[in-house]
Amino acid sequence: MAWFCTTSTTRAIATRRSDPSPFYPQWILQLFGLNTCRTGPLPSWCIGLSVSTRKMTCVTWLEAQDADKALTVFVGASSQQRKSLTSLVRAQELWAQTRPDLQLGGVAIPERHTRRGVEHLRLIAKQEAGCSFFVTQVVYDVNAAKNLVSDYRYECAARNLPPVPIVFTFSVCGSLKTLEFLGWLGVDVPRWIQNDLRHADDTLEESYEHSLRAARELIRYCRHMGVPFGVNVESVSIRLAEIEASVRLAEALELELNR
Repeated sequence: MAWFCTTSTTRAIATRRSDPSPFYPQWILQLFGLNTCRTGPLPSWCIGLSVSTRKMTCVTWLEAQDADKALTVFVGASSQQRKSLTSLVRAQELWAQTRPDLQLGGVAIPERHTRRGVEHLRLIAKQEAGCSFFVTQVVYDVNAAKNLVSDYRYECAARNLPPVPIVFTFSVCGSLKTLEFLGWLGVDVPRWIQNDLRHADDTLEESYEHSLRAARELIRYCRHMGVPFGVNVESVSIRLAEIEASVRLAEALELELNR
């Protein structure tokens, strides 16, 4: 099974002086879509709800969604300094009580698996709590992602659980400012890739080629392992050149999925 979607992200993180890129403050919802899903069974809308919102806002939002058009991903606080008004566990409870027909997804972080080695167990716990798919943050460290896929696949086999789709997110990086912003988001860009991007004649094109190679490698590996997967392409920058390169990457990966 292969899922494909392109994403335009409206961020909902309050501005802090340490942030290398400005945000619009005081937004509650994070809209990961209006998506174009050209391949596979995904609905045409993918919407994520930040659990920094209040209980009643969460319930109201859930009740308003069309199960045929919406996928829900609960997102925790962006940092330990920001308090969540609704915990992830509580948000999942509200989903189960309010809209269990709405497909629920969870966040997967390959870098956290590298640091702690238990991300696959977190995925299984989320799966047992109702998650039917996972979405990663932007992937630059392919080995970290492959380690997570492998550990998750074999742990599922040990528990006689079917693995659910993992949607891998890819994005281009067209400037050193975008590279800095990726680091602030928690994306682990390996040193050798950082060096390639910093010293490339065309940083954007170098990033595009790397992302394309990384996605192809993960596609091959997931097919080899029998793990259902998806591809999500987004632009973390508002620069037109980077947005256009992200669209070009999405088009190239659509061809890969259709092979």
